[in-house]
Amino acid sequence: MKKSLLALAALGTFAGAAQAQSSVTLYGIVDAGFVFNNNSSGNQLYSLMSGSLQGSRWGLRGTEDLGGGMKALFVLENGFDLMTGRLGQGGDEFGRQAYVGLSTSQFGTVTLGRQYDSVVDYTGALEVGSQWGTRFGAHPGDLDNMNNSNRVNNAVKYTSTNYGGFTFGGLYSLGGNAGQFNRNQIWSLGVGYNQGPLQFGAGYLNVKDPNFSFFGNNATSSATGSNMSGSRVYSGYASARTQEVISAGAAYTFAAATVGVTYSNTAFKDLGSEAGLNPLGYGGSARFHNAEINFKYQLTPALLLGIAYDYTHGYGVNDAKYHQAMLGTDYFLSKRTDFYVAGVYQHAIGTDSTNTSAVANINGLSPSSTSNQVAAIVGIRHKF
Repeated sequence: MKKSLLALAALGTFAGAAQAQSSVTLYGIVDAGFVFNNNSSGNQLYSLMSGSLQGSRWGLRGTEDLGGGMKALFVLENGFDLMTGRLGQGGDEFGRQAYVGLSTSQFGTVTLGRQYDSVVDYTGALEVGSQWGTRFGAHPGDLDNMNNSNRVNNAVKYTSTNYGGFTFGGLYSLGGNAGQFNRNQIWSLGVGYNQGPLQFGAGYLNVKDPNFSFFGNNATSSATGSNMSGSRVYSGYASARTQEVISAGAAYTFAAATVGVTYSNTAFKDLGSEAGLNPLGYGGSARFHNAEINFKYQLTPALLLGIAYDYTHGYGVNDAKYHQAMLGTDYFLSKRTDFYVAGVYQHAIGTDSTNTSAVANINGLSPSSTSNQVAAIVGIRHKF
């Protein structure tokens, strides 16, 4: 009897130790807001929207200690529309992220699956649209993907360990087309620094056949038509052979205040490469400079105030310019629940990607019928 009890005790101890070496966490965000758009295709629009400050989601993340400083890990993350219950990201069940990999404290992490590119990882957090500004405060059309509108399928990704505040990484996505190695290929590189009051990041993204590989990689995407109709800022460039993004950003915190800047150059190259997607007969490249300056102030531990200005300058086959101003505040009721208010004004001039007079087109909204557009949102976010 004593031997049996000892054996059971030992087994229980072993099972407890094994359980302590692995974990699975359920997490998520539910975000809802009341939105006013002063000009939605010519009319005022009042609506409820999901995921404006952060995309509504639920997910599972897990790790297992394999010994010797090595861990196995995975993430499965679903995006959804809180107002309708529908799947986000074009109907993908785990459209936000889905990957598995190995991590070591010495060499970093390698993962495989649907993942974020290096522009998102290293400069995205420095853009106001990824902070207090909501997705409406992202750069026009989120043309540089700093606000994470698009993910990367079939990706192998490396992320370094932290070296005194420095991190770096890269991603490569195989196109998966027999006999066409470069078709739908995506790769990116990035580096970041975050230590003390200073944060800095730089990223590079190169996308082949962006209409299909980047904008059209969801369950409901078209295999032949345009998947780039979401914004007039770039909707005319679905025939591009390559999308290229160069980005950088920095932020400095002093006391309760933080000043940040970002810059990106986005190019849609070799227009006309997808002949059936080029009704305007474009050739050459469409390029955009984008520069943002933002400021936030932690008035109290619970109350954040922010202001920002963003300028986008199109050149090449277009000459559209977009001026955008943003105001916002975020009040935390607890560590997990907050109320937010944000307003965005955009003014457009020149000729946009549709080869007509540019109209204001705040990210995530239907275009205005004029050169001006105003959006405001009052929302609540809860994390679990």
